[in-house]
Amino acid sequence: MRLFKPYAAAAGSVASRFAGASTPLDARMVKAVLDPLACRLNLEFNSLISSGRDDRARKVFDKMPEKTVQSLNRMLWAYFRSGDLAAAEDLFGASTCRNAVTWTIMMDVATAGGRGSNAVSVFRDMLREGDAPDHVAVSTVLKVPGCDVASLHPLVTKLGLGTSLIVCNTLIDAYCKQGFVAAGWGVFLEMPERDTVSYNAMMMGCSKEGLYREALGLFAGMRREGIDTCQFTFSSMLTVATGMVDLHLGRQIHGLVVRAGSAHDVFVNNSLLDFYSKCDCLGDLKQLFREMPDRDNVSYNMMISAYAWNQCADKVLQLFREMQEIGFDRRGLPYASLLSVAGSLPDIEIGKQIHAQLVLRGLALDNLVGNALIDMYSKCGMLDTAKTIFANKSEKTAISWTALLTGCVQNGQHEEALQLFCDMRRIGLRPDRATCSSIMKASSSLAMIGLGRQLHSYLTKSGHMSSVFSGSALLDMYAKCGCLDEAIRTFDEMPEKNSITWNAVISAYAHYGQAKNAIRMFESMLHCGLYPDSVTFLSVLAACGHNGLAEECMKYFDLMKYSYSMSPRVEHYSCVIDTLGRAGYFDKVQKVLDEMPFEAGPIIWSSILHSCRIHGNKGLAKMAAEKLFIMTPTDATPYVILSNIYAKAGHWEDAARVKKIMRDRGVRKDSGNSWVEINQKIYSFSSNDQTNPMIAEMKEELERLYKEMDKLGYKPDTSCALHLVDDELKLESLKYHSERLAIAFALINTPPGTPIRVMKNLSACQDCHAAIKMITQIVNRDIIVRDSRRFHHFKDGVCSCGDYW
Repeated sequence: MRLFKPYAAAAGSVASRFAGASTPLDARMVKAVLDPLACRLNLEFNSLISSGRDDRARKVFDKMPEKTVQSLNRMLWAYFRSGDLAAAEDLFGASTCRNAVTWTIMMDVATAGGRGSNAVSVFRDMLREGDAPDHVAVSTVLKVPGCDVASLHPLVTKLGLGTSLIVCNTLIDAYCKQGFVAAGWGVFLEMPERDTVSYNAMMMGCSKEGLYREALGLFAGMRREGIDTCQFTFSSMLTVATGMVDLHLGRQIHGLVVRAGSAHDVFVNNSLLDFYSKCDCLGDLKQLFREMPDRDNVSYNMMISAYAWNQCADKVLQLFREMQEIGFDRRGLPYASLLSVAGSLPDIEIGKQIHAQLVLRGLALDNLVGNALIDMYSKCGMLDTAKTIFANKSEKTAISWTALLTGCVQNGQHEEALQLFCDMRRIGLRPDRATCSSIMKASSSLAMIGLGRQLHSYLTKSGHMSSVFSGSALLDMYAKCGCLDEAIRTFDEMPEKNSITWNAVISAYAHYGQAKNAIRMFESMLHCGLYPDSVTFLSVLAACGHNGLAEECMKYFDLMKYSYSMSPRVEHYSCVIDTLGRAGYFDKVQKVLDEMPFEAGPIIWSSILHSCRIHGNKGLAKMAAEKLFIMTPTDATPYVILSNIYAKAGHWEDAARVKKIMRDRGVRKDSGNSWVEINQKIYSFSSNDQTNPMIAEMKEELERLYKEMDKLGYKPDTSCALHLVDDELKLESLKYHSERLAIAFALINTPPGTPIRVMKNLSACQDCHAAIKMITQIVNRDIIVRDSRRFHHFKDGVCSCGDYW
């Protein structure tokens, strides 16, 4: 029984299939040769098509007494080539004679029009009409963005194309691009023969998913079998070296590129630029760029991004002007990259200038540019403008939604980000890994562990959990929601781990004050052959700081500088200064300040001021506070800390003077706020909040706890209360701090024995810290508090911080 109409198999591209490929003769073809008029029109038609005169070719085509399927295909291809997709669709709709080539061209037409689902529908129509798809038709539909590869795969086998090298290579590529690397690997292993394309597709799939060791194994196997490498091979391996932050491996690949004679290939050189840029090797980057015989838009984009990362705004603008002078097509200028630069600096003036140029040149409505504008304005703190641009976009893709959603997260509008995520899913858009990563940050910022677990379930069902990036984001979410055990379980269950994964688990241990575990993970990371980056060292330094390990902190700081040749950023210096200052080594703090290659900024002086609070260093505290008064004039923190230092030392006049300066300058202290999540709903509390509808019940619960605490020897620390008021008011102000209200609310509204997770916008005071330790003894529950600096896990009267914070 014949299922499909017969066709002649043809090799090569669609173009080759109607431009000289052998096809079966039919009556119309015979007539076109024997009939003088038909023969003359056919020759004229072919000549016009070959010279690109499509309008005249169509007139001749319409005059043909017998239109062959080959003529139809050439006319359709001409329309596709010129971009006249509507004309192609009209002609196809009016035609009755079609073959596999016809259907393949129409799949290309639908894809070119951005209608991937229509392209798949064309393929299914082809099957319904009984035209047998060949390997080119099957490869074409598999390349359609968003096609369901898994559902088409069995059909490929049924058609007898499961061993075709071209089809198998396309299957691997399609599976890997959709994140289904395991399925792609299955196809790869079953192939009777493999070529360079097979290996490149599999290596690129592994490298994009963070499966770097598998990609290295494929490269070794490729060389063992004597299969030729090409520019795509080198690009994949440089992606691996970049992901592993392995400078030695990247330089080895660079050497192979030179020996293979590919050093003049602009595509390979762009991959090298990307590698050196992401490894923070600015010197190598600049040298390579200078030596490149050919440069394109991508080359300049790489350099612009690298200079932006290193805060070299003048170099960014210089390169952009150079591109304009060279004469690159203005539509091809890296506007999206420049907008990204403006956002990363952030410099709203540069961003606005670029936006103005885009409007003048009619490019502001471009989809890619529109997404970049949303991202830039969000990063520059102009979220309302970003929302306006999003609202005015005619085409809102998943990338557009993700850009705005991420902007909301970056600007602290986490609830709005959650609403955007719900709206996005409601209209049928499928969130990708970037979307899930951003929404997990929102749920972790709100400590919405319920939503986080739902996202975990979604990632598992959508097949994204095989991605190392999704797993890393999930690990980070659990850690920031106060679920360290689940974070570690996620880490242990991940089949593959990259530097981002290790950074996340080291950071988790650091924020929980578990320095030994953080350092153990750091050493394990090195043992696995992964290179630490600046984020890794920042987490290790923070871990040392949270546990007062000053010597270890200096050891890893020196390791970063001298063994790994990394230039510490301000955040690294801040960690070191914070650690030394909290340990009371103010002479060493001064030495680090003198050695810093830049002026100390707010983050440094803030660390020094907090250290002075611990040790009562009034002189240095005064200097640090005065620096901060200038650098952060609207921040009340330095005023409050300096005033408290004076008050604690009994210098009441100095304390009052600082408070008066604060009032005169109109600076207001941020109120303490805490929140808890119960049944996926957030409940917020402020200190001594009398407006809460359950305030009476919460106060009653706290009073019950205070009676039990008194029996355990609790003595309120009034130094944490308001100064310059009587003792009774001091005690009253302590009793109803926001985190205590949140704990009382959770005790009333959650089952006995369940952990309580509280988030607080400020650092917890010493008295609340002591009180919560006692509360855990009384209620027999774990209480996890995340304040502005770190996590405190209270259990059985003990805190994970060891009373060092």
